[in-house]
Amino acid sequence: MSKSILVAEDEKVLRESLAQLLTEEGYSVTLAADGQEAYDLAVSRGFDLLLTDIRMPRMDGTKLLGHLQQLAPQTPVIVITAFGTVESAVGAMRAGAADYILKPVQFEDVLLRIKRALEFGEVRRDRRILSEQLAASSTFHNLIGESSAMAKLFELARKLSAVRSSVLIVGESGTGKELFARAIHYNGVTRDKPFVAVNCGAIPESLIESELFGHRKGAFTGAIRDRIGYFEAASGGTLFLDEISTLPMGVQSSLLRVLEERVVVPVGDTRPRPVDVRIIAASNQDLVQLCREGKFREDLLYRLDVVRLLLPPLRQRRHDIPLLAHHFLQKYSAEMGKQIHGISNAAMRAMLSHEWRGNVRELENVIERAVIFAEGREIDSADLPFAAPSTEGEVGEDLKLALAQFERQHIIYCLRRHNFDKGETAKHLNIGVSSLYRKMDELDIPKDLQEREEGVGRV
Repeated sequence: MSKSILVAEDEKVLRESLAQLLTEEGYSVTLAADGQEAYDLAVSRGFDLLLTDIRMPRMDGTKLLGHLQQLAPQTPVIVITAFGTVESAVGAMRAGAADYILKPVQFEDVLLRIKRALEFGEVRRDRRILSEQLAASSTFHNLIGESSAMAKLFELARKLSAVRSSVLIVGESGTGKELFARAIHYNGVTRDKPFVAVNCGAIPESLIESELFGHRKGAFTGAIRDRIGYFEAASGGTLFLDEISTLPMGVQSSLLRVLEERVVVPVGDTRPRPVDVRIIAASNQDLVQLCREGKFREDLLYRLDVVRLLLPPLRQRRHDIPLLAHHFLQKYSAEMGKQIHGISNAAMRAMLSHEWRGNVRELENVIERAVIFAEGREIDSADLPFAAPSTEGEVGEDLKLALAQFERQHIIYCLRRHNFDKGETAKHLNIGVSSLYRKMDELDIPKDLQEREEGVGRV
């Protein structure tokens, strides 16, 4: 079945020329001489695409676009504008237009943009269903954590989901930077718009500008057709730029220009294309330090760092490990259709003692692996890829005792590491000195531990 296109254009010659062109290409075309007539037609029947001039009598194209956004929000709209009024096209793009065409109209360009908009229209019609599915797996409830640091991050992420400001997420690999970005996107004003994730470090330097900003046919060897970049693919939604620190300086300059001017120029093209995208950038490196070293543009950092989320490594929120472990246990047990009877205290002690250099991602992989082997029983320390640490006696099946024993061992380890300087130890434990003394009393850690170890040997 041919696609239906509504053409709203007050210039008769152009209107009829477009009708002939599109009909010859196999489209079903309906014509309107002004915006009001086009709106009445759209109310009476549905169309796959609207091609509209901006300046028309009775109702201009911008107002028509606004009405159609309410009437049929999934219908792509392409606006036609004179070269001298590009700002009108920019406004239309921000209001929801899929693309724009400059007068004088080039028929080949019209066909290309219509084809592209129709392809996006099909995706857009399915996006609402898809976004609901993604939202179910990307809600704040899937951001697991009970620590005060995580609670503050969750609250900040909720606030960010209600606006379109740029966000910079900083944290070690595996701390959940993309998960936070998706939660911000899918729980707020952009949830019905695209979320496009880009790993900047995985793109060859020679292709980065083409991937981000698109290219025209023939722009370079291998460019056999026009292609939009990630910025246009994310139009209206969120572009997640992971490993932003890996961008070469030249590309950083181009990115800064896009953020300031809100337009992209595809490789091999000279005409700017408006884009309306919220940027969420992520880095596992200190961008401020990179700026000092001349490896990252300071002005770009200011543009990206409107609001910063600093994600703590898993070793700094060990109380969340049992919660995360049981969450992943339920997830992979359901996916694999296995009956797992929980996690043994020996396995939990091993996980609480592990350094987790890969953070939450490593923990998830460990649990997934354990579920594969632990059919019809508990996950035990033997199911973990790392050896369980030695313990000071048996603690039975009481998880609170296991946690207390880990806490005692960790404080003793820190005391030794900092030469029994309680001020330094408290500082690195992120607690006050009085809290350290209280913990030592609760966990039966001798105040004269240093003297005892030097005279008798370590506990």
